[in-house]
This record gives sequence, structure tokens and C-alpha cells, in this order.
Amino acid sequence: MSADELRTKAGPYGYVPGEGFTTTALHHGHKLDTDNRARAPPIFQSTSFEFKSAEHGGQLFALAELGPIYTRLMNPTTHVLEYKMAKLEGAKCPAHGNCDNASTLPSALALASGQSAQMHCLMTIMQAGDNFVAASELYGGTYTQMAYSFKNIGIEAKFFNVAKPDECKALINEKTKAIYVETISNPSGTIPDFEAIAAIAKEAKVPLICDNTFGMGGYTCKPLSFGCDIIVESATKWIGGHGTSIGGIIVDNSSFDWKVTNADGSLKFPMVAGPQESYHGGVFADHPIFGVAATNTVFILLARVKTLRDMGGCISPFNAFQLIQGIETLPLRGKAHSENANRLAEWLSGYSEYVKPGSVQHPSLSSHPSHELAKKYFRPGCYGSVFVFELNGEGAEAVERGKKFISAVEMCAHLANVGDARTLVIHSASTTHQQLSPEQQAAAGVKPAGVRVSVGYEDFEDIKADFEQAFKKAFA
Repeated sequence: MSADELRTKAGPYGYVPGEGFTTTALHHGHKLDTDNRARAPPIFQSTSFEFKSAEHGGQLFALAELGPIYTRLMNPTTHVLEYKMAKLEGAKCPAHGNCDNASTLPSALALASGQSAQMHCLMTIMQAGDNFVAASELYGGTYTQMAYSFKNIGIEAKFFNVAKPDECKALINEKTKAIYVETISNPSGTIPDFEAIAAIAKEAKVPLICDNTFGMGGYTCKPLSFGCDIIVESATKWIGGHGTSIGGIIVDNSSFDWKVTNADGSLKFPMVAGPQESYHGGVFADHPIFGVAATNTVFILLARVKTLRDMGGCISPFNAFQLIQGIETLPLRGKAHSENANRLAEWLSGYSEYVKPGSVQHPSLSSHPSHELAKKYFRPGCYGSVFVFELNGEGAEAVERGKKFISAVEMCAHLANVGDARTLVIHSASTTHQQLSPEQQAAAGVKPAGVRVSVGYEDFEDIKADFEQAFKKAFA
């Protein structure tokens, strides 16, 4: 039985000899430095790389030969991160080979941040006059980027209730170029029905793009296994895991046919499949190595050599190295985060003295609307480690208690990040989603009195004790 057949039989979270998640996190993507034999990936903290000759430089710029030119586009340290993330997310990686940067390019692209990853992904396939359909329950920064910044450059975002997939059908027209969802909506915990939405995307001839930040780099969820074509994510969170370095990732599953046409026979994705004006009219979609009929890595190639080249949101080699270090412990941390989150959600849901009954929004709870979808699409027992709950009270009283609780925690940290090794708390309505109107906040699942917690992997009893003393102060 081949590795692909075994993987299919085992499911996206099953074990394939030599390709286990932990083994991949530790070993994939790094070829041993033959000159110095460094076991850890070296940090190539260099802006640029010297050419062997004038001919060599010309070949590199013409993409007739591969290899690093300038760190904005390619860097050996960053490539290790990209190779690892593509494999961990379950991408097909048809051109990875032996991860030799002189003959292949990763099926992933590392960027300066998650926001940068979203922007570079969408700008690779769309231009002014196009639109895309996105879930209304999004991280606040994602919503404002899509609703306002993209609008300013002529790209329209249309929003639908991700819990009702059929709603997006009515929003799709001939100018629609993608459907965009998040693995777990922040902060409501809503999980999309990937297969149902993927069927709609396939019918509309558009890629399904998923922000898998809350999927912990593929550890808790692998949307590519359920019909998604492209992953974007913030590597700042669980991938790095320690709140030290910002980064973003795009992963291409090489599953979408970029040469699809409109009813009149014109290319639906001329930005990808058409002639590339900045490369003398070359049609990369027909390239013998990267083209659709070959490895179908034309999208991720153009995201690198066109969009990143021009927009410049590159990651630094040092940050890439820090994120690689985080990946090596991701499987251990992912399991610990998930176990603590499940326990904390269960404990809070029964703590009616302080916590509003029914307000704990974590997919591990059978009462959560997405519980069955979580069991279908996520690694067993691992349903993410971010959720919202509300303190008892009504209106302004509940909001004030929530703020008092946040101010009273001692071990837990009050900050805007998620996915840190430590437990973090925040009041979303007045911070991360502050720019949204009350109506937009409601559509995004943000409760006026909701406290968002990103559960770390401290000893559970210590998290519990910190919450208990903060509750008492909030209700004093």
C-alpha cells in the first residue's frame, strides 16, 4: 500500500510511517548543511546572495534556474519553514522533491504576518472589479482589511453566515474569485461545514480559502483534507507558540484548476492563468514545471515572484528561524493546549455562581452548535484552545464585571494575542473588534460582555485558581 493510500485509509490525523506529524515537524524541509554539517537550520541573515556568474544571475531572474536571489523573495532559512508548513498542513507538495532549493520551491510561502498572508493570497488571484465571499464571523483585523482596505483598491468582500452555507450561493456572480472562511470563528467558535462549502466553491469554479490559524498549523485541523484549496494562517500564534515572533503562511494544495473559463470562454483567473505582463507575457500556467498540467504550483509561485516581489511583505530570516523552533514542539503544545481548553470549558460551563449559563462557547461542549462538525473535521479531542464566556449579570453590569475580571487575573496575561504558551484573556468588544459597529460585532459573534480566553498549558489547577480569585474580585 502506497503512502498516499495509507494516509487516505488512516484519515488526515492517522499515522503514516516516516510521515507522522511530530516526525515531520522535527525533520522535514532541512537538508543537512554539507559544508559545516549544522544540525539545526542555519540563520541566513543576508539581504542577498552572490551569483556564480553573469549568466547564472540572468538565469535566476528569468526563473530558468532556481536559487536564492534576494531575501524578500527567497531565503534558505525561510524555505525550511515553508517546506515544513506545507507538509504539516497536508498539502500535496508535488514539487518538493528532496527540498533542494536549487531545483524546487515550497508549496508554501512565509510572509511578515497573518494579515500579510491574507493580502498576498487574495491579491495574487484578484484585481479591481473582482469580489469574494467571506464568512461574517472573522477576526476583527481580517474583517476591516476585507471590508475597507480591499474596497479601497476596488475588490469587494461579501459576507455570509458561515453556519448557513447556502447563503453564500446568492452572493456569487461571474466576478467572484474565492470563498473565504476561518477554521474556528473568532471568538464564537463556529466551525464551517468544509465539505458543504467546498461543493459550492467547486460548482462556482472558485477556490475555497481557509484561515487555519486556530487549527494550530494542521495539528488540530487540516482543512486541505476536506476540500479547501488554499490555507492562510498567522504563524505568530501556535506555530511560533511563545509570543516572540510575527509571521504568516500561505499553503497551496495544488488542487484548483486555475485555467477554468467563464461561460464566454475567457479565463476566469487571468491574474494566474493569463500572460504575465511583468515577465514579458509568459504564461506560467503552462510552465513545464510549475504549470497546471505539471505540478500545479503556479499560484504559490506567482504569490512569491509577483505579488511578494511587488508588495514586499516578507518575513525576516531570524523570525523564520524562531518559528521553526516553535514547530519542533508544536505537537506537544497542541495536545496540552487542547486538553486544558477542554477542561477549562467544562469547568466554566458548570460554574453558574459566576458564569452565565450557556455562555461558554467551546466546540468540545456537546451544547455548542458546532460540536458535531468539530468531531467530524478535527483531531479527536482537539477542538482549539480559544473560546468566549460571559459573567453573570445584564447589560452594563455584565460588561463591567467582565472588565473587572480581566483586570484581576494575576497569572494569566491581558493582551491581544492568542496561541501563546501562556493563558491570555481579553474583552473583544472593546479591543480586537472595537472598530466594528454593534451590528457587525453581533454578526461576528462578539458578545458585549464576552471574555475571550486563549488557554495556555500551565498546570490546570493554577489556571483554575487564578480564575477563581479573579471571579471573586469581579463580583465583590
